[in-house]
Amino acid sequence: MPNHFSVQKSYAHPVKIGFLVNPIAGMGGAVGLKGTDGEAIQREALERGARLVSPNRAREALVRIKESKLQLDFLTCSGEMGQQEMDSEGLAYKVVYNAPARTTRNDTLAAAREFQRHNVDLIMFAGGDGTARDVLEIAGTKTAILGIPTGVKMHSGVFALTPQHVHDILATFKRTGLTKEAEVMDVDEECFRKGIVRARLYGIARVPDDAEALQESKQSYGSGTSDEEAEEIGKYIADSMKNDVAYILGPGSTTMRIAEALGQKKTLLGVDVYLNKRLLLEDAQERQLLDVLNRQPDARIVVSPIGAQGFFLGRGNQQISPAVVRRVGIDKIEIVASPTKLRSTPQLRVDTGDRGLDASLVGTAKVVTGYKRKRVVTIR
Repeated sequence: MPNHFSVQKSYAHPVKIGFLVNPIAGMGGAVGLKGTDGEAIQREALERGARLVSPNRAREALVRIKESKLQLDFLTCSGEMGQQEMDSEGLAYKVVYNAPARTTRNDTLAAAREFQRHNVDLIMFAGGDGTARDVLEIAGTKTAILGIPTGVKMHSGVFALTPQHVHDILATFKRTGLTKEAEVMDVDEECFRKGIVRARLYGIARVPDDAEALQESKQSYGSGTSDEEAEEIGKYIADSMKNDVAYILGPGSTTMRIAEALGQKKTLLGVDVYLNKRLLLEDAQERQLLDVLNRQPDARIVVSPIGAQGFFLGRGNQQISPAVVRRVGIDKIEIVASPTKLRSTPQLRVDTGDRGLDASLVGTAKVVTGYKRKRVVTIR
């Protein structure tokens, strides 16, 4: 486990940031592929109509830096690996790595090496856990890293809470130079698509020391008590389901208990739809969810937050897109979480990529914690 003692570094020069974008990170989320590792999966994502996510999320992070006039010395990569995003926001930069038209993880590794050669103080990347692994492979504990969350799998503790939080982290880092250790986790995507979570600690990175704006590593819960709590939640939601209403159930072991209470199948890490207490659509993509809502406009969304991180939309369930949420209505979202999970998740978060939608969800929510039991939790 990482320690949480900070290390301070004094800067005799302007803070130098190496900035890279993994263009395909997050592309598989909305189309239900749970990641984009490997060329075959990337082709399938495109065939399913996947859209690029990472460039827009990177620009969201950069726009706040520009607006605040935060002075940083940026080094980046050519084309869609960083240069295009910097140009779109009018920020000054120097290209130190020329990327090919079609990029792979080898380009991430090569760019990180080039950043190291130029003695950057921090490598900022737009991607998911796979990109974090690649950057860590080069940076080690010598250079701090910071992730702009754009992937499907983001279990690591190196990511900002949202792209907008990147500015705050960099401003603090520039002022203090403080860093701490954080876990880089990754999941076997092939197993992940089959509903099996095989996550392991890949390594320890150094990240800016900012407890407010950095997410925690994902936590899992497997105690008997937590299982019993989840079963109670599952029975309550199943008993509460109304006829002729489509229920969109997000991923997770808690929502799986709802399907079990119905006597139906549920993909552990996918999004499934139930109508009249029967499985209607398994492991759905965003497009399929919208098709269901066209036929069945009366619907509910049931989701469970990621333990410790607190995200209930925008992490691991990108199929439930802003378009899907708006179609259903934010007043028809049911959040479920066991008391055990909530003990280490005191507040909830959203990061859908739609800032207006996220703002409309900020406040408080009643989270189902048992049979006819709810707890008011803050959403930030």
